[in-house]
Amino acid sequence: MNIQKIVLLKLRFVISFIFLWAFFDKLFGLGFATTGDKAWLNGGSPTTGFLTAGVKGPFADIFHSLAGVAVVDWLFMLGLLFIGFTLLFNRYVLWGAVAGIIMMILMWLALLFPANNPIIDEHIVYALVLALLAIQSKKGELSF
Repeated sequence: MNIQKIVLLKLRFVISFIFLWAFFDKLFGLGFATTGDKAWLNGGSPTTGFLTAGVKGPFADIFHSLAGVAVVDWLFMLGLLFIGFTLLFNRYVLWGAVAGIIMMILMWLALLFPANNPIIDEHIVYALVLALLAIQSKKGELSF
């Protein structure tokens, strides 16, 4: 196995962990981004905190209106789980990457304009990493 494949493998696992961690933290309220009393299993909404307090910019009203909507909660959580699992198990990586890119662009739009840079934030970086993984999976270079 060459160094490029090793780096891609590690990158795939790291990005997978980011999405799966977000899912499990919001599901169980592990105390990092989500406290136990706001866990989805305890009746909390995984989208309410971000969509009510974290959103800013020209699309804020649209995103505020989505806060706590059950369909949005389910789509968000299933998206996190799907993206994380596709990357972890190296199956349907293209579909998972596309879903992740869409999620990252929506989150970037919700935070427009980023605080530390007028255009680029971590959501754009994650979207580009997911695009790289999608391209590599189509070329068959993620198979080990």
